[in-house]
Amino acid sequence: MAILRTEDLTRTFGPIVAVDRLTLSIEPGEVFGLLGPNGAGKTTTIKMLTTLLPPTSGRAEVAGFDVRRQPSRVRRHIGYVPQLISADGALTGYENLLIFAKLYDIPRAEREGRIREALQFMQLEDSADRLVRQYSGGMIRRLEIAQSILHRPEILFMDEPTVGLDPGARRIVWQHIRGLRENAGTTIFLTTHLMDEADELCRRIAIMHLGRIEALGSPSELKQAVGGEAVTLDDVFIHFTGNALESGGTFRETSQTRRTARRLG
Repeated sequence: MAILRTEDLTRTFGPIVAVDRLTLSIEPGEVFGLLGPNGAGKTTTIKMLTTLLPPTSGRAEVAGFDVRRQPSRVRRHIGYVPQLISADGALTGYENLLIFAKLYDIPRAEREGRIREALQFMQLEDSADRLVRQYSGGMIRRLEIAQSILHRPEILFMDEPTVGLDPGARRIVWQHIRGLRENAGTTIFLTTHLMDEADELCRRIAIMHLGRIEALGSPSELKQAVGGEAVTLDDVFIHFTGNALESGGTFRETSQTRRTARRLG
């Protein structure tokens, strides 16, 4: 049974159709990547699936619950790592996790064990009592993943999880994403602009353009469909969207990305 299913999921903003009749089905334990140029509808899709934004029409079920009719039930079964920083730099890593444990209503008797387990899994035990403002970018992202998995979600949404990180830090985050799937069976739904990231992590990829899914399949299937072994995911992306990866975005999107990169760097 699919852990995430959408049927004709649509979101409009006045005359603008941000997500256009999106139909998807994702299996438990899958790492699924949603790719597309800026403005394609990726973040709007994640906001609907995480109950932050109501759909205009269509349906979506996450962990068996309807995002429109049962939003509180959905939120109990998901984790969310946003692109912008969600950790508080004025607190220690442990204090950040304690706040999230309370927000997730984790019973008092279980909080310490859950926090220590998350710190150990993300290899942050030695840094738990340091202020987060002293963390490196990779450590901050690992702390945010730790925050999002305290309540042991069935599905974890990650919006550009390695934005602003150097190659070494990115690979450490990749390692932990794989560990979540392999050790905890967590389903991962991620967006990314990094084709090597999608190729490395995702079992299946959907390429979104102007609110619609233009292609769906495994990285190897998409490459084969476009031209065979010599084709890269960059080639696939450009083929289906007509956009080079450096196409950029709006002033606001560019500013947000650069602010995040500066804070993580």
